Order: sequence, then C-alpha cells, then structure tokens
Amino acid sequence: MTIYFYSSREKPYGCFSNFSRHGFELDGFWWVTSEHYFQAQKFVDTDRLWADKIREVKTPKDAVKMGRSRSHPLRSDWEEVKDEIMKQAVLQKFQTHGDIREVLLSTGEMLIVENSPIDYYWGCGKDGSGKNRLGEILMEVREILCYGRIADRF
Repeated sequence: MTIYFYSSREKPYGCFSNFSRHGFELDGFWWVTSEHYFQAQKFVDTDRLWADKIREVKTPKDAVKMGRSRSHPLRSDWEEVKDEIMKQAVLQKFQTHGDIREVLLSTGEMLIVENSPIDYYWGCGKDGSGKNRLGEILMEVREILCYGRIADRF
C-alpha cells in the first residue's frame, strides 16, 4: 500500500506536509513549520537577517516565497546540504510532537509519497516520475524513530 499526501489539511496524513503547523525548536530558535526552517537555511551563511525574517513570517507560503527570492545570496553549498537539512527539520518535528509521530509510525513499512503535481524533486510530480525526496525522508525518519537508525534499504 502507498500513502499519498500533499495538503496539510488532509487527514490523517496532512501532518507529513512541511506546511503543517507543528512547530519545533532547532538551532536555538522556534520554527512555526518545517518549511520555515528549510527556507531560512538557504541563507544562514550568507544573509542572517534574511534568514531571521523568513523564520518570523506568518505562513509557510510566505517562507517559500522569500526562500525562492534570489535578491539575497544563496549559500554556496545549498545543493549538497539541502536533503540533510530537510531531514533534520522533519526529524525534529516528529520528535517534538507525539501525536504526529504516532501517525508516522502507524504507516509501518508503507511507501510514503508527496503527491505534488508541480514538484519533481521533493514530490512525485504530475506524472509520478519525480524523486519523492520528502517521502523518502519521511520513511527514513520513520526508521530512525522506530529503530533509532536508518535501515539498510535507504
């Protein structure tokens, strides 16, 4: 069986979305969503003030818009570190909130897919050919929470 998710409003798997309002503390700051954290990390080494503004915006949609802005310099190693940063945020979110941790653990060995019609990296894309990196990270986090490590198959 495969679990598809996309919107943070979908029950019960909307909590898998980076837009879900499950805040956490990481790197000494409170982050309203994992999307806020992820977008801000693009600038922590190049424009700390911009990163702080991203952390403080009201919605994850605003955080995305600011994170995609190229009017501020992107950290030079972004492509190399973005997956690990996403995993840190997702892990912290699920470690912080027991209710959603139980939802993730209840998926057992099921495949988790971000059913994004527009994102071919983090999601599966419109035609299903995307990399589904967010789904893969959620499955990695599930393994960490369940077994304390990432299983060999990842």
